Amino acid sequence: MSQPAPKTPTEFHALLLEQVRHEFTASQQYIAVAVYFDSHDLPQLAHRFYSQAAEERGHAMMMIQYLLDNNLHVAVPGIDDVTTEFESVRAPVALAVEQEREVTEQITALARTARDSGDYLGERFMQWFLEEQVEEVASMHTLLTIVDRAGDNLFDIEDFIAREMNGSTPVRPGAPKRAGGSA
Repeated sequence: MSQPAPKTPTEFHALLLEQVRHEFTASQQYIAVAVYFDSHDLPQLAHRFYSQAAEERGHAMMMIQYLLDNNLHVAVPGIDDVTTEFESVRAPVALAVEQEREVTEQITALARTARDSGDYLGERFMQWFLEEQVEEVASMHTLLTIVDRAGDNLFDIEDFIAREMNGSTPVRPGAPKRAGGSA
């Protein structure tokens, strides 16, 4: 029995595939940030960003699963260049804040495109990501505020993260399925 031919992608689907690249790039950027912190003996910051990298990869896999579920051709994209050298502990956290703000704009554009084109399933799919971005920006902004307040006292930053940010954070309810399962 033959499989049905893949559907023709809409503008929303093309943007979603582009977002997969952005999410994989964000994941790789967070790995670079984590490695920077690991190499500077800041295990709490490193752990926070390794976890964030896995979360961003998970977002990409959710988007891939959505495209597969909708019988669309998926070509796994490469990633953009990432920053691997930083001048201070503040620099990678500030980069993360800007990255999350940019992703919020991208996710908003995706939701808008789905709505404007009458793709109600796509619009519904994007709702979880919109809510997630509010949380992501707030979390990174809080971390940047703590880094700024701590100044040169890196132990205060590490203590704050251990106490407030490195707990097990399960995926928020209503999360889309990931391609390949939960891994």
